[in-house]
This record gives sequence, structure tokens and C-alpha cells, in this order.
Amino acid sequence: MTSTTDPTDRHPMTHPTHPPTHPRIQAPTPPALDLAGVGHRYGTTEVLDSLDLQVEAGSFVAVVGASGCGKSTLLRLLAGLDRPTTGRITVDGAGPDDLRRAGRVGWMAQRPALLPWATVRDNVAMARRIRAATEHPTDPVPSVVDLLTIVGLAAFAGSRPAQLSGGMQQRAALARTLAQDAPLWLMDEPLAALDELTREALADDLVAIWQRVRPTVVWVTHHLGEAVALADRIVVLGPRPARVVADLTVDLDRPHDATSPAAQAIVRDARAALATAAIHARAGVALGGAR
Repeated sequence: MTSTTDPTDRHPMTHPTHPPTHPRIQAPTPPALDLAGVGHRYGTTEVLDSLDLQVEAGSFVAVVGASGCGKSTLLRLLAGLDRPTTGRITVDGAGPDDLRRAGRVGWMAQRPALLPWATVRDNVAMARRIRAATEHPTDPVPSVVDLLTIVGLAAFAGSRPAQLSGGMQQRAALARTLAQDAPLWLMDEPLAALDELTREALADDLVAIWQRVRPTVVWVTHHLGEAVALADRIVVLGPRPARVVADLTVDLDRPHDATSPAAQAIVRDARAALATAAIHARAGVALGGAR
């Protein structure tokens, strides 16, 4: 793919300011999620055990837990990429496969996975073309310019991924997600690889976009402060095989101040739930070994 040279290519590592006034984009109808008794194994390794979880349509839910407890596995099950070994998952009463096949699941991970040879404009345009070819071709689809304006990258449309900072690459990945018009966003630690200042700025912008578009968001993170800053609810998973060990409501006015006493109390509750679950898991292993 080719494109005209963008004048901003001379300063490829300049960070954009916060997004300007956003153009209008149509909000998709978000789904509700229901997981009942979900268990999952990889061979002989049990990852999830009898997991029950309901997620309201249009809500922002953070999932936290120790490394390796099954958070990413949970996202794969919600996306229909894997099927649970036991239990049931429904998305608005149907299986998650239906939403995935319709191209209605947005996914962001730690790595933006942009096409390295394509410009930012072309990376987003490709997702937009795929969206336009799905089962709702008559729905309004925002222009690439609109999408890049929303994420604050309009001036970098002609740049290639290697010319962008990590935060800017994730902004491009967010624009690609928006191009899908996906009513379900599954976010696998998309800010984890960024420095603190960039992570906070992008998180603020992402929440502003979510408030306008209102997809259903399931956000996986190890960072408890990030979970409180972003989500309206925090689901805490115990060690593998994971179950829900705490379900915390983040009852704070937006924008959430993660440094406020109320937010820090929620962080302490989440940390205490993780510590208690880890102690119980170690005790279970010790008892099992003693038999």
C-alpha cells in the first residue's frame, strides 16, 4: 500500500495532544454477557473452575487476578475463540461464536499488531472495509478521518507504525477497534507495555470514548489502580483454577480519581481478596500433599 507523505513524518515520535472535539459516531447496541458454571482445561491443566459471572449491557468491567490465573483464557472464551470445557456462555442469549462471526467483537492486546508496511490510515481503513462487508452493510460507518480524529492521530495518518511511539500505536489500534463498530470490547492489558504518563493519558481518552459509544467492555489488567480508574466494577479472580473471589462496585463519580480515599479503599479490598485467595490456595496444595 502506498500513501502520500505526511508532513508530520518529520517528527514521528511527537506525542499527540488529547483528542479534539469528537465527530459523531453511531453507538452499536451493546450485549449482556452471562457465564454459568464455566470451567476450562488445557489438557490436564484446569484453568477455570465453576466460574459464574453476569455483565450488564454497556457496562465497563475490569477483571484482575494473579498472572496465569486464566484472565486471558476468559477473554478467549468470551470471544468464541475457545469453547468452555464445562458450563455455558451466552451473549444476549446466543453463543459468543455468533457475535465473532459477525465481526462484532473488538479485541485489544498488549501489542497493537498493526501491519508494519501500512500507514496508520491504511491500517484503520482495512478494518473499516471489513466492517462494511459484514451483515450490516447499510449501517453508517465513520470515516477513517473521523476515527483518527477521535483518537488524536489525524495528523499522523500518513505515518507507519515504526514511526510512532508505543502509545500512539495503541491509539491506532483503538481506532481500528472503533472501525469495527463492535458492541463488545475485550481488552487484554492493552496499556501494560506503556509508561505511566502515556498509560494514564490513553486511559482517560479511552474512557471518554467508551462513555460516548457505550460498548460492553471486559478489561483484563494486573494493575489495581488502573482497574479503579477505568471500571465501574472489578471482578477479582483467585489463583488457578480460577473462581470469582470478589465482585467490587466502583461507586465513584466520573472521572474516577484513583488516588481518592474511596478509590484506595476499593484497591485495598481487591488486594485483600487476592491475598486471601492465595493463602487458601497454598493451604489447599499443602493439605493435598499431606494426604
